[in-house]
Amino acid sequence: MKLDLKSVGLVVATLTTMTAFPAFAQDAAAPAGVSPEVAYIFNTFLFLIGGFLVMFMAAGFAMLEAGLVRSKNVSMQCLKNIGLYSIAGLMYWVVGYSLMYTGVDGGYIGSFLPYSWDVVGAGDDAAKAALLGTGYSTASDWFFQMVFVATAASIVSGTVAERIKIWPFLIFVVFLTGFIYPIAGSWKWGAGWLDAMGFQDFAGSTLVHSVGGWAALVGALILGARKGKYTADGRVVPMVGSNIPLATLGTFILWLGWFGFNGASQLAAGSIGDISDVSRIFANTNLAAAGGVVATLVLMQIFYGKLDVTIALNGALAGLVAITAEPLAPSPLMAILIGAVGGAIVVFAVPMLDKLKIDDVVGAIPVHLFAGIWGTLAVPLTNGDASFGVQIIGIAAYAAFTIVASAIVWFALKATIGIRVSEEEEVMGLDKAEIGVEAYPEFTYGRG
Repeated sequence: MKLDLKSVGLVVATLTTMTAFPAFAQDAAAPAGVSPEVAYIFNTFLFLIGGFLVMFMAAGFAMLEAGLVRSKNVSMQCLKNIGLYSIAGLMYWVVGYSLMYTGVDGGYIGSFLPYSWDVVGAGDDAAKAALLGTGYSTASDWFFQMVFVATAASIVSGTVAERIKIWPFLIFVVFLTGFIYPIAGSWKWGAGWLDAMGFQDFAGSTLVHSVGGWAALVGALILGARKGKYTADGRVVPMVGSNIPLATLGTFILWLGWFGFNGASQLAAGSIGDISDVSRIFANTNLAAAGGVVATLVLMQIFYGKLDVTIALNGALAGLVAITAEPLAPSPLMAILIGAVGGAIVVFAVPMLDKLKIDDVVGAIPVHLFAGIWGTLAVPLTNGDASFGVQIIGIAAYAAFTIVASAIVWFALKATIGIRVSEEEEVMGLDKAEIGVEAYPEFTYGRG
């Protein structure tokens, strides 16, 4: 038989495979699991993958908001979103991360010192051993936590759209991302006082979404409604968004990013148990979002006789927010039901806010605040370590702190530099009045 190089290579590959498979099976069945160094690599990789998925949510928020505001305000929303993401990144390095994680020790606040990376030089075995003890790269942890704080700021951006000045908004973001959110976050994720009580919030239904929602609600109340939104006789004037396909794209981007938001909050991928949990979190997250959408479709048809695509989009997001507090413990059916209740909240909360004349341009308050509260309250339904009493204490504590802190900043800005554009500028559109670059100049030229 004639042997050529190709045949020899095939024989070698076959023999290699035959000898490798038993070793692989033995290692996979071994109870010891992977080495600390391999676990460190997997955990760090999970943080980085989850982090850039959550970072992509910044694009989702930008597209969602750009699609739901009127065409004369689209450039403003795009600028606000890239601005707030950048400010969040800087402030969370300067002070935010340390406030949230350094020296909290069961208390209420961490350290004001800037954060610094851990660096391992060649041959530095002591530093390497210290890092392996943490289980992951500290830089990857900082990055993963930083993109969460940017999410909280994006929630505020959509609510106060179309009538707020750019610089007061960005200054508020400085305080929200550098101080308000990190201090609040330290109470649970920084091993603070709420964590010691047993408060449960797996990925941030309250820590991220309700904090952003409370800050947005306070801002909307102090800022007031858009001109012409509510008439003297009590009517609500529809102000239709500029681009529904763009808003839909933004929603799908957020849905995708949520797998990093919830999945990487497992904080470990170095064992079969951890990676299986991540998979279950992905599945439950997707089911909850789908439940939120279907619930809005059914309820809108029953109560209003027609469907509203913007409500359906927010139904998906509300389902995602609701499952975020506990995406691991629920069964698939419970995940669907938790998400469906989140969607139902949107259907009934949006008209309720209009009756109260609270102008929330993109519907962020029902999605992030109300559905976030629901998701936090729902945790004891599936997680035996949680109690309704402690969950309520946590919700109330975050509400009180965020409302007071946000109000102080909003009122200070209003009393000094002002937070609202003039009526003339609002009618003109913030793209012309504040930015100078219109998103759709051929469609907005000459319009009021």
